[in-house]
Amino acid sequence: MDNQKLDKILKLFADKIEGSLGNWHFVIKDVQFVCLSDALHNRMRIISPIKEHAGMTKEEYHQCLEANFHSALDIKYAISGDVIWAAFIHPLQELSVSQVEDAIQQVYSAVKTFGTTYSSSNLYFPTDQDRKNRMN
Repeated sequence: MDNQKLDKILKLFADKIEGSLGNWHFVIKDVQFVCLSDALHNRMRIISPIKEHAGMTKEEYHQCLEANFHSALDIKYAISGDVIWAAFIHPLQELSVSQVEDAIQQVYSAVKTFGTTYSSSNLYFPTDQDRKNRMN
C-alpha cells in the first residue's frame, strides 16, 4: 500500500472527501473520518471522533477498555486531546486493499455502537461473564 492507492480506496468509499495525500478528511453516511499516513515512517491511521471524553461516565470508560479486549477487534477506543476516538493504526506498506476496506467498516461500526455494544463487527471474544453464563 502507498498513499496513491490509499487515496483511490478512500475516494471509492467516501460520500465526501477533502485533503491531500497523507491527510484526508472524509464522511461516510453521517460519520466523520480522518486518515493520516506517513510513508517515510510506514504508518497509517484511520480515526473517527466519537465524543468529548469529559462527558464520559466511568461505565463508558470501563466498557471501552473491555471492548478493546473483547469486541473492538482491529480498532481501539482511544483518547487524544479532549476527544475519544475509534482508531485503526497499522503499518502503511503492509496493508492490503481488503484490510483498508475492513478498517473503514470497523471504525464506522465502533462509532455507531459506542454506548451500546462497543463493537467493530459481529465477531467478539467472550468475556468472563459470557463464560460464566454458559456454565450455568
